[in-house]
Amino acid sequence: MRRVLGIDVGGTKIAIGVSGADGPEIAAVVRLETGENPLAGALHAARGLDRSPAAVGFSTCGVIRDGRVLLAPNVPGWNGLELPRLLREEYGTIPVAIGNDVKAAAAAELRWGALRGVSTGVYLNLGTGLAAAPVVGGQVVHGAHGAAGEIGYLLSEPGEAAFADGHAPLEERFSGAALARRGSALLGRTVTASALFELPEAAGLVDQALRTLAMSVANLCVVLDPERVVVGGGMMGARARILPRLATEVRRAVPFPPEVRAARFTDDAPLLGALALAHAAAP
Repeated sequence: MRRVLGIDVGGTKIAIGVSGADGPEIAAVVRLETGENPLAGALHAARGLDRSPAAVGFSTCGVIRDGRVLLAPNVPGWNGLELPRLLREEYGTIPVAIGNDVKAAAAAELRWGALRGVSTGVYLNLGTGLAAAPVVGGQVVHGAHGAAGEIGYLLSEPGEAAFADGHAPLEERFSGAALARRGSALLGRTVTASALFELPEAAGLVDQALRTLAMSVANLCVVLDPERVVVGGGMMGARARILPRLATEVRRAVPFPPEVRAARFTDDAPLLGALALAHAAAP
């Protein structure tokens, strides 16, 4: 089997990997900072790994709509970028599959991980941002505009500032960036989201955030009726605090409670997702 190429462009880092077998192993990987011109940097590094892969999978924050990247304000020059056209120009006739980073991570969990064999499920990503990927019929659901699962925009209380006001209400309450910002303001010093879970003086903030997240996940489960909720992302260092809270609320609120478990893949999930997309697209 010829090698496939995966590229993941995130808010702060880029990862490029190649895989020669349909499995979660990465034969070679290059990592770099996102920088001011992330696509140029990513494609340059990709050429160094493999100039003629069998297929390319590309994982990106935001969504692809009408040939452009939308809902991606945190990467310089990324929002509005004509990514599909630029990748066609780079790779010509080589198949290229582009996916949202969280949905790509869900694809990796479906192909090789904790969602394998699941027909109806949810992949929940707790990282710098907050998003989910619904799974129906063993396939990731993209939605009419590619934005299915963008739960960061869920309302937490009636009438609060929302998308039209430039806000993502739930993400501003529970995400790595939001917790780090709120925790640092509360404590008067810079603190990471992961560190907050270990600090007694931040217990109230963490408890409130977990309550809000658990309520939103339970509501999502009521709507979708999944078999399993798989939780991944950079905040899973605090899984011992997060998973029991989600499971308790799901059991309390959902008529047919799904299993809640940790994802198989964490740090490299979007890159593995890009490789899963590439394997699926390879001839």
